[in-house]
Amino acid sequence: MVSSDLAPRVVTLGTAGGPKWWAAPGGCRRTGIATAVVVGTSFYLVDCGHGVGRRLSQAGLKLADLRGIFITHLHSDHTVDLASLAIFGLYELLGRTGDPVKIIGPGNRGMLPKASPRATAAPQPLAPHRPTPGTREMFEQLMFAHATDLNDRIIDSLRPSPFELFEASDIEIPAGTGYHPNDNPTPAMDPFPVYEDDLVKVSAILVEHPPVAPAFGFRFETAGGSVTFSGDTTYTPNMVTLAADTDLLLHEAIDFDFVESVYGDKTDDGSRAARDHHYKSHTSVSDAAKLAQEAGAKQLALHHLVPATADEAVWRQAAAHYDGIFHLPDDLDVIELKPHR
Repeated sequence: MVSSDLAPRVVTLGTAGGPKWWAAPGGCRRTGIATAVVVGTSFYLVDCGHGVGRRLSQAGLKLADLRGIFITHLHSDHTVDLASLAIFGLYELLGRTGDPVKIIGPGNRGMLPKASPRATAAPQPLAPHRPTPGTREMFEQLMFAHATDLNDRIIDSLRPSPFELFEASDIEIPAGTGYHPNDNPTPAMDPFPVYEDDLVKVSAILVEHPPVAPAFGFRFETAGGSVTFSGDTTYTPNMVTLAADTDLLLHEAIDFDFVESVYGDKTDDGSRAARDHHYKSHTSVSDAAKLAQEAGAKQLALHHLVPATADEAVWRQAAAHYDGIFHLPDDLDVIELKPHR
């Protein structure tokens, strides 16, 4: 590890959760979930929600300084701008041939999830020939879908293939954990390493976000402090393990009063299944705060906020359950891992 004078910090590029463009008078100020971990002039990206490329530009972060992309899980609101980042970023990454940006995320699920118990007929999956691609397969398919554009640039403009500039790989879950995507998606376990270079060590742990499996939380260790990401999850004991004594925890949060306002009076199976999903797969404000308190996290920031348009008072209730430094970041806010008091 290098010295701690590189001022490690995070930039909350996007703080909204959900596969949705949130509407508000004058427009919603929050864009899709994405966070940069910055160490010196280098940075690492956690998730690629919509708008991430624009937010990187606004934050003054140059793609040439990007070392790695970490995907917590394969829901679209966390991956939707991965393709645009890779394709639009080609011109800024021409020097990375032979040293590609690592894309690290969940592997192929291996089987479809069980159908909602509210289903009255068996739902028919999309792409039954390949219904659960992992990170590596997904990135390949995204680039193949843009082959017309990319081949024009490769053949006519003599640009490199994105596969020369990006290297996507799947996280391998350690043997012996008892993990099973349907029957045991979040066994109790210790964090395990997924990446290391001269600036950071990154470890992962399984979190509970059904029906997604696997879904991961990440912890970055630097010489100047640690930062831990929950990804999308309900309250999960594994996150207490991962976030133990971390300098900064970024945890998702949902307003269940909002969920009731949308689905509480609906009786159709689709609406009831959507309500079920939110309750079993996400974390209330109070539970996120209690988890941070239990883990001994020195700072807590709530992000991946649903709804992204909620009044700040909804999220600031966390402070009643947490004794550390609390943040409610907007897009493009900067949080130091070890702030000066």
